Amino acid sequence: MTSDAPAGPALSPTTKRIRLRYPGTCRACGTPLPAGETACYDRPSKTVTCLPCASPVVGGPVDIASDDARRLPAESVPDDAAAHPPGARDGDASPSPEAPAAVVGTAGASARREYERRRARRQERVRAAHPRIAGVILALTDDPQSTTAWATGARGEELLGRRLDGLVDSGVCVLHDRRIPGTKANIDHIAVCPGGVFVVDAKRYRGRPRLQVEGGLFRPRIERLLVGSRDQTRLVGGVHRQVALVRDALAGSGLDVPVRGVLCFVEADWPMVGGSFSVDGVSVVWPKKLADMLVADGALDALAIDAVHRTLAAAFPPA
Repeated sequence: MTSDAPAGPALSPTTKRIRLRYPGTCRACGTPLPAGETACYDRPSKTVTCLPCASPVVGGPVDIASDDARRLPAESVPDDAAAHPPGARDGDASPSPEAPAAVVGTAGASARREYERRRARRQERVRAAHPRIAGVILALTDDPQSTTAWATGARGEELLGRRLDGLVDSGVCVLHDRRIPGTKANIDHIAVCPGGVFVVDAKRYRGRPRLQVEGGLFRPRIERLLVGSRDQTRLVGGVHRQVALVRDALAGSGLDVPVRGVLCFVEADWPMVGGSFSVDGVSVVWPKKLADMLVADGALDALAIDAVHRTLAAAFPPA
């Protein structure tokens, strides 16, 4: 097809004209571009350029009447396409070039700090009470279980955190050790993947996790989580509370995303075959099983995953 209008420069294969889902700023002239405006979007650099301006990617002013422009009408791109500031990843809804990347956090950081704090306080008490023989006492006695439990928990979170970090190349975005605002509690791990959001509570307990079911036909069905011989059903309630908070944070940002709760037992006595189960809707798994769940196919694409990841990073800051 020919046109009487002067031919515009050839668009890069990575550059398209789109209708902006979010407000943006022209990278060339700095003009604000409202949502719904048609502009040129360069996917590799995540930048947007207004039509009258020349983009380094496009190579010059975009002639709307040119054959190239007609071959790439704004309607050919889905309405949910977004423009991104320099340095942002796909799915970033923020128009600000200075928008910081989501802080992933450090797995087990708050538990490790609490262990060190309790250990230091015990050492100070012993030295104050027995200045001459404090070194001997500390060398011959162990920290109480209430202190070592924090170190054990921190180690479990660290081990699982390394496993989750290794899934980034598979399209999984993670957050570690997130503070629940207004409380002293935290969420061990949040993973955002094609299947949705997984709220993960890491535990490093001895014994074999198993499901015990009571009741049935004529009595209410009651599911209990046992680890070895200990009833740990209370852990399920804690995960449910965390899941509810994450759902509320997403709903407050207008995001409708599936959220699942997971209890992941690190270094537990799992059987060679099978072993995973759910208690009251909470999945009970080991690290490799969790990884398989996170990399499975799902409805969320990279844009949606990144948007959800940033939303939750802001709602639950590092602990």
